[in-house]
Amino acid sequence: MCRLKSQLGPAFFHPWASRIIVIVKRISAFALSACVAFSACQTSPGLSTTVVAGGRVVRIQAATRVPEALLRIAGVDLAPDDQILNNGYEVDAHLDIPAGRRIQIQVRRPIEVSLNGAPLRTAAATVAEALGSAKLELFTSDLLDPPADTALSPGMIIAHIPSRLLDLALDGSQKRLRSATGSTGAALAEAGIPVVGLDSVSPSDHNPLPEDGRMRLARISESVVLVQESLAFESKSQDSPELDLGLEQVLEPGLSGLAVTRTRIRYEDGVEVSRQAESQAVVRQPKDRAVLRGTRIIEKTVTVDGTTITYWRTLQMYATVYSPCNSGLSDGSCSSGTASGLPAGKGVVAVDPDLFAFINGQRLYIPGYGNAIVGDVGGGYIVEQSLGISRYRWIDLGFDDDNTQDMTGWITVYFLAPVPASIPDALK
Repeated sequence: MCRLKSQLGPAFFHPWASRIIVIVKRISAFALSACVAFSACQTSPGLSTTVVAGGRVVRIQAATRVPEALLRIAGVDLAPDDQILNNGYEVDAHLDIPAGRRIQIQVRRPIEVSLNGAPLRTAAATVAEALGSAKLELFTSDLLDPPADTALSPGMIIAHIPSRLLDLALDGSQKRLRSATGSTGAALAEAGIPVVGLDSVSPSDHNPLPEDGRMRLARISESVVLVQESLAFESKSQDSPELDLGLEQVLEPGLSGLAVTRTRIRYEDGVEVSRQAESQAVVRQPKDRAVLRGTRIIEKTVTVDGTTITYWRTLQMYATVYSPCNSGLSDGSCSSGTASGLPAGKGVVAVDPDLFAFINGQRLYIPGYGNAIVGDVGGGYIVEQSLGISRYRWIDLGFDDDNTQDMTGWITVYFLAPVPASIPDALK
């Protein structure tokens, strides 16, 4: 404008000239904007795109990022069940590929294969993808032939046996596994769970997988224990008239034998479930004890508690006491009757019935009790069962009801002369 002003000179400069200047500025700005807009509206040369379809590789330049449009430009026709991929990933044919991603369109045409005997038309590239297109879930434990990563080819035969979910009871807990094998044993082997030794599988390891999916593996182990057992020896006696009655002379002391029993113990999951004795071996035979038993009877005289007595035998016997009204009758009544007919009371004692048959009426002397006579019977077997004392070493001391004395315990019993005609073995 300065140049314009200088050329026109001062005479041309007029007050309305400023308006002309503003109009010229606006025209210049509009012209500049129009040029920018025109440049932006020019068609770009487009992106370089590779299209792979039907064994053909086509390279095109296009501004669009829609796979369907790109394929149309490349002259590739689409069928409804074709699979469209970009760089190996399946894409929607009608949606733009996001900006920033390299575009390389592949078209996979469907082929016919057989899956478990049924025809399957699929555009999948591998066996695993074919199962996915058939809406089948694939697990690593499934049985699949050919393998999952095998490339599909027309007419391929695919066999798929899906695995089943199994619940295994093992070591006190539940373990979940999957298997498509034909037996419980094979399923355990596939899961890396060995069945060893005496282990027990339920159902049996050769049986098919159970319908309810429940299995149990019991860890079985056994141990053998050797138990020693003493074998009692027998005591054999021989009468000797050279020894006094009541004396014994040991000829052979006797020796206990020794047996070893083999016992097998079975454990299930660490808990003992059975114990069985298998055999017994006698390591040492018992050796009998041999004794001489004296039969020579010699009457002896002795003073006991100030009383002089003549006796032929002494025995240590276990004493209990009774009286007419404390004789153990079930109804609690009193009874003075005895097996010998003598009235019950002080001086009448009872012994076991077997011994009474031989010494009924035998006179005795008992320190602390005095003179007595065997005149009654009692339940010697009860004492034998309850206390473990031989019935032939038991005596029941009779007392009057108004004068009783507790003499329970071991006492010395003197068998007074004369000697009976028959002496039972229990007194020898």
